[in-house]
Amino acid sequence: MTADSKSSQAGAGRTIISVDAMGGDKGPAAVVAGISYSARKNPDIGFILHGPAETLEPLVARRKTLAGRVEIRDAKDVVSMEDKPGQVIRNGKQSSMWSAVDCVRNGEADACVSCGNTGALMMLSVVRLRKIKGVNRPAIAVMWPSSNPQNFNIMLDAGADIRADEHDLLQYALMGASYARNGMELARPRIGLLNVGTEEHKGRPELKLAHELISRNADAANYEFVGFVEGRDLPGNIADVIVTDGFTGNVALKTGEGIASLIGRLLRQAFEYSFLSRLAALLAYPSLDRLNKRIDPRRVNGGVFLGLNGTVVKSHGSSDATGVSAAVKLAFKLAQSGFSEKLAARVASAVSLPQDAATSPDNSGTPS
Repeated sequence: MTADSKSSQAGAGRTIISVDAMGGDKGPAAVVAGISYSARKNPDIGFILHGPAETLEPLVARRKTLAGRVEIRDAKDVVSMEDKPGQVIRNGKQSSMWSAVDCVRNGEADACVSCGNTGALMMLSVVRLRKIKGVNRPAIAVMWPSSNPQNFNIMLDAGADIRADEHDLLQYALMGASYARNGMELARPRIGLLNVGTEEHKGRPELKLAHELISRNADAANYEFVGFVEGRDLPGNIADVIVTDGFTGNVALKTGEGIASLIGRLLRQAFEYSFLSRLAALLAYPSLDRLNKRIDPRRVNGGVFLGLNGTVVKSHGSSDATGVSAAVKLAFKLAQSGFSEKLAARVASAVSLPQDAATSPDNSGTPS
């Protein structure tokens, strides 16, 4: 899918990514550096960049790789991390975030990327793009470093909504499976349901009911259900997609980030302890560098909002150029695959499940 190039100087047959340049902790310079890196790596991406024109124009002009690849949309207001979602809906029509999401709504861009306020971005995306028919609660899907062959697992929900009943968890499983097929090219992803134990009698009532529903729909929706999984399986190889409610998922995500940061600090302190340890660090540098790249959260940056009529990728608020580029790469891949349309077809086909076991193919005749 390619956005209408007539509306953008960045078009010329390219896939257009709408980028909110404001709201991130590192400012618009990091965002512009990130899209410049993406432009250098991929000639098929064009950008519509949203924010104050007087701020963005000189930043873009200094990046030769962005020449002819970026259209700037002047948006004076900025959604801060402190702004409440309701305030943004009432008063944020002139903001860069609103402008970025509306480009997807209007068909001018194939996907949206923002480093801004997560709650505001989710509510704004729901209001402007609307939920896919049949979806009760949208979800945020994030990638988690794992020992699986694809190097990452998908976890959802990571905090879009703290509540989820058994029907919501079934929808998360369906959406996560579609994301795994289109974002990670897994033909038959394995789905796990996060719980306090793997035994079927454990967990809250809605988890037991969700276990039954997800299991019953596995064949019709073309995924493998591995049953309950535990927190230690998030980075494991038992499942490709791990389903949970937004409260649990967000706590797990922030805990994982904190542990990774702590381990990094402890390693640095250990290698700085003495001359011999510093020498050991020098000798181990190639291996440590490979490890850093393997688990660097910037390189898997981007939570995808699932369940909406359009693709929105939430980049981490503290993203640098590497993180922004990773989020753009993910948005590009999903846009190229026609992910939003396939996800809508998958959810529509599952509305009547398990009574109707029919599946809905995508345009190529393969499961979405």
